[in-house]
Amino acid sequence: MDLARIARHLFVLPAAARRAFPPGSLDAIEKAIREAERTHAGQIRFAVESSLDVAMLLRGGSARERALEVFSQLRVWDTEHNNGVLIYLLLAERDVEIVADRGIHARTGPQWEEVCRAMEAELRQGNYEKAVTDGIRAVARHLARHFPGSRANELPDRPVVL
Repeated sequence: MDLARIARHLFVLPAAARRAFPPGSLDAIEKAIREAERTHAGQIRFAVESSLDVAMLLRGGSARERALEVFSQLRVWDTEHNNGVLIYLLLAERDVEIVADRGIHARTGPQWEEVCRAMEAELRQGNYEKAVTDGIRAVARHLARHFPGSRANELPDRPVVL
């Protein structure tokens, strides 16, 4: 059990996500998603969470595990062509996870690490909005290469603050 990790999560209050992403930032992220989806046939969602709950921390849960849960909760998997991508940010750890549905993963493979690391570098500098909008554009470039064209918008573009 990592007590420093647990303490870090306990001290990052739920309002941290709202401070890092005020309404104007959420609007800019929504716009970036909307514009990005015009360049490819994928569906992008962004979710940010201040910290993990105590139960998950005590069992050693990871940001990746939580991203998979959020992927399911937001029904990112529920698209006609299995073309959803979730960009998940856990603020307490400044950890970014990208989860792609099976239709995308089958064609793109695990190429998201570079995008995640670039976003995390911007987050460490305190550039929250830039980190996310740059990440959205990077994901869109990958999707445009493997899924050119566009489709009906099946998922909401509005960022989710958990």
